[in-house]
Amino acid sequence: MTRYVVTGAFGYSGKYITQRLLTAGHHVRTLTGSARRANHFGDQVEAMPFCFDNPSALAGSLADTDILINTYWVRFDHGDFTHALAVKNTLALFDAAREAGVGRVVHVSITNPSENSPLPYFAGKARLERGLVESGLCHSILRPAVLFGREDILINNIAWALRRLPVFGVFGRGDYRLQPMHVEDFADLAVDESEQTGNRTVDAIGPETFTYRELVRSIGQIIGKPRPIIGVPPLLGRGVSALLGRIVGDVMLTKDEIGGLMADLLVTPSDPSGSTVLTDWANEHRDTLGVRYSSELARRRDRESSYSDL
Repeated sequence: MTRYVVTGAFGYSGKYITQRLLTAGHHVRTLTGSARRANHFGDQVEAMPFCFDNPSALAGSLADTDILINTYWVRFDHGDFTHALAVKNTLALFDAAREAGVGRVVHVSITNPSENSPLPYFAGKARLERGLVESGLCHSILRPAVLFGREDILINNIAWALRRLPVFGVFGRGDYRLQPMHVEDFADLAVDESEQTGNRTVDAIGPETFTYRELVRSIGQIIGKPRPIIGVPPLLGRGVSALLGRIVGDVMLTKDEIGGLMADLLVTPSDPSGSTVLTDWANEHRDTLGVRYSSELARRRDRESSYSDL
C-alpha cells in the first residue's frame, strides 16, 4: 500500500484522483483549505489543514508520505487569494516535501508556462516548475490546457451563456486554439505518473483541437442552442464578461485568461494524453450541460458544500 497526500482531494481534479487511489487500495491523506467540504470519501481520507506559515507543521503533515500529488493553485487574484501567494505557498510545500522525505511529487502546471510571460498565471506556474526542479525531488509535471467534465467551469459556462444569450461574442476572430482534456483522463494520467520513475514533464491534452469559435459553435449545436457568433474587440469583450459576472456574482473570465487564450497558450504540438472526445461527452450530457451556472467565487466562499451543489 502506497501512502499518498493529495492537495485538494475534495476539489475538482483532486476528487477524481483520490477516488482512483482509494479504489487501488492506497492510503490517502489530503491537505486542504476546505476540510469540512461535503464529500463521499467518509473516513477513508484523513483531512489536514494547510499550514503554509508553519514549516515544521507542514513537513509534519507530509510525514511518512511516499507520493505527493499537488493540485493547489488559484485561478485568479481575488481578495486574499493571489497568484503571488499561491506561488509562495507552493514553494513552501515543496520545501516541506523535501524535509519530510517524500519520494515523488506529481505537480499540476499549465501548458506553455514561462517566467517571462506578462500573465501572472503562466509566469507563476513556470516559477513553480523551476522550484520543483531545483528542489531535487523526483517529480512529474503535468501541463493541462483546459479540463472538462462534471463540475467544470469553462465548458459548462459557455453552454450556460448559449442557453441564455441571443448571440455569443468571441474575443477578436476567435481563431485561437485549445485542447480540452476530460478530468477523469487527467486523473488517470496523474495516478499513472505517480508510479513512474525519473523526472518527467507531460502535456495533458485531449484528442480534439478546437479554435475557440469552433468550440462555441459545437457546444451550441449539441445543446440545441446554436447562436450567431460575433467577434468583438477584447476590451469590449472584457466589459461584457465583467457585466455578466456582476449579474451572477462571479468572475467569468479574467484579462489574463483572455490573454492566454488569444496568445494560443492552451495548445501544444504534443500527442494527446487523454482519449475522451469532448463532443461525444457533451452529447451524452446535452440535457444538463449549462443548465446551471458554475461559480468560482461560490466555491471559494462556501467551504462546506460539494462542487456539484454550488
